[in-house]
Amino acid sequence: MPSSTALRFTDHVAIVTGAGSGIGQATAVALAASGARVLGVGRRQEALEETARAHSNIAVLSSDICAEGAADRIVTAAVDRWGRLDLLVNNAGVAALMPLAETDRAVITDLFDVNVTAPSLLAHAALPHLRKSSGSIVNVSSTYGHRPLAGGAHYAASKSALEQLTRSWALELAPEGVRVNAIAPGPTETDVLAAAGLDEDAVTEIRTNERERIPTGRLGHPRDVADWILRIADPQGSHVTGQILTIDGGLELS
Repeated sequence: MPSSTALRFTDHVAIVTGAGSGIGQATAVALAASGARVLGVGRRQEALEETARAHSNIAVLSSDICAEGAADRIVTAAVDRWGRLDLLVNNAGVAALMPLAETDRAVITDLFDVNVTAPSLLAHAALPHLRKSSGSIVNVSSTYGHRPLAGGAHYAASKSALEQLTRSWALELAPEGVRVNAIAPGPTETDVLAAAGLDEDAVTEIRTNERERIPTGRLGHPRDVADWILRIADPQGSHVTGQILTIDGGLELS
């Protein structure tokens, strides 16, 4: 049980997308442990239920964030349950390795639907409530949102777009007291590569190569990222907005 001084999100309400595993799950649990009431959103009900079992402050909603009307339903579910909204964590995302020679329209569309359009619509739906609470949006980008990724240009471009949305929304909403920041994880121990359709051998090879390039000598852990999401969303950090904080063990320096 955290000490009372650690309960910096007490009485605050947060929505975390992609909460069934990885960074989203770690963030939902960390927020709940810090006093927040959390609506964890994802597509897999069983995975969401595992997240909910981790803390009594977590409720879950199974939803495809790209579905028509999903953003409004998600925000309404949180506000109807707890009466307010203070934080939106746009964590859900997809990755794809797709060299230019193998460009596929459907893959591009899916990347931008999940990584750009859905977070935009969620932010739009959340905004009236965030204005009332002087709340915050945290977008989860990637170190490849601001560095090139050979063979994964469209994934990198979608995350770059999310970072530009972060800066632009921060500038637009600062006069209204709403902060917008982003966390950009480097290679992290999640199932994102398997979810992208890569087999176990390919995932192992990529992870080994990544680990060798990271100055700290290890992949990130979801808790590493979740910790910084909480720090940048901290209600006491009212003068921090428009920032992209990279958590990649120094990879972008190499």
